[in-house]
Amino acid sequence: MDRAQRILLVDDDPGLLRLLSIRLRSAGYQVAAVESGHEALANLAAVRPQLVITDLRMDGMDGMALFDNIRERHPTLPVIILTAHGSIPDAVEATKRGVFSFLTKPFDSSDLMEQVEKALTLSGGAEEGQEDGRQAPWRSEIITRSPLMEDVLGRARMVADSDASVFIQGDSGTGKELMARAVHKASPRADKPFVAINCGAIPETLLESELFGHKKGAFTGATQDQKGLFQAAHGGTLFLDEIGDMPLTLQVKLLRVLQERLVRPVGATEGIPVDVRIITATHRDLGEEMGEGRFREDLYYRLNVVALELPPLADRSEDIPLLASHFLSQLAEKYGKTVKGFAPEAMERLVSAPWPGNVRQLFNVVEQVVTLSPTPIISEDLVQRALNEDPEELPSFADARREFEREYLARVLQMTGGNVSQAARLAKRNRTEFYKLLNRHHLDPTLFKQSARSEG
Repeated sequence: MDRAQRILLVDDDPGLLRLLSIRLRSAGYQVAAVESGHEALANLAAVRPQLVITDLRMDGMDGMALFDNIRERHPTLPVIILTAHGSIPDAVEATKRGVFSFLTKPFDSSDLMEQVEKALTLSGGAEEGQEDGRQAPWRSEIITRSPLMEDVLGRARMVADSDASVFIQGDSGTGKELMARAVHKASPRADKPFVAINCGAIPETLLESELFGHKKGAFTGATQDQKGLFQAAHGGTLFLDEIGDMPLTLQVKLLRVLQERLVRPVGATEGIPVDVRIITATHRDLGEEMGEGRFREDLYYRLNVVALELPPLADRSEDIPLLASHFLSQLAEKYGKTVKGFAPEAMERLVSAPWPGNVRQLFNVVEQVVTLSPTPIISEDLVQRALNEDPEELPSFADARREFEREYLARVLQMTGGNVSQAARLAKRNRTEFYKLLNRHHLDPTLFKQSARSEG
């Protein structure tokens, strides 16, 4: 648990306010306590809470009115309402409107602490992400509170000041282009062009012309001189996405451009000077690609001066509530929907999903539930249906191949009781290569030996 999490307590009973403050502080939370709804609203900006706990019945502004004001200003901030006069219809109405939890007094202290922890986990500390001073403009498109992502962003910020080539590794949908843009925005080239191209999305016959340009008459259809993307990015940054898909013939030409800092358009006899910072990305294992002769080693080392590895969404689950709430706000505005948030069970379902398609899949799921939700609060059932139907669940060819390799290797090790030499012979691979495959998939043969012994 993050012990820096802040809670705003609101109750017009000073005795209960003091008692709750003591309980929450003893559990390690930072607590700000106020005695009215108006005082709570006045202190929101200063306290920047990640959770509000309020009494329902208060003089002046009651708990539901306070909740409505908070939801208007901070739609992702969770609110727990306490009441001595609660009824089931009141609780149902409150949760329909987006109240995180509705507890009736007297309540068990452990019940309250459980709801507090759950609310803070599922909110993802959204308010901190929105208002924290660390959220500098260069990284504003990357929504995170994950230590893993913060580490990557720290390295990105350090390398941005130099002209070193950056290589971004990450699964499909993890946000490689957003990271490339962040490096560009943090660099001295920020006011110059950022140009991106997906090397796997353009046929080989057109990719050379797209990158380097062409002269009039260089090929059929070349009716005029055309500048390439290197020239378009002059002074700025060129982002080559899915560099692992670039054909070998073009890899040779790209290497020459990087060495000479000259670009030669198709059909031209002389090179043109270019000044660009190169950022590349791929979801492929370039070590494997080089081993298979599909990627040039000299180009790899030219591009991979500084490597940034983006974690999959499943490894940064604390970001899921932040991202889901951000996407919901964007999409509700886009589609003109009055969707306000997720039911706690719906958010729990999102947080516990495996997300093979990463952030892109999360966006697709949120888009589907926003467009289909008949109520302001998105239900668990709707989220579950969207997760089951999401087309991103079909893995990419590379991901499917990795999964097949892992399952195949595990099966062979199981058959041989963890005997690597025997397993390598069955797989028709030499022992050294087989060990490399095991290391790539983090498979430990000794575990299979132990399993075989326990079964025997």
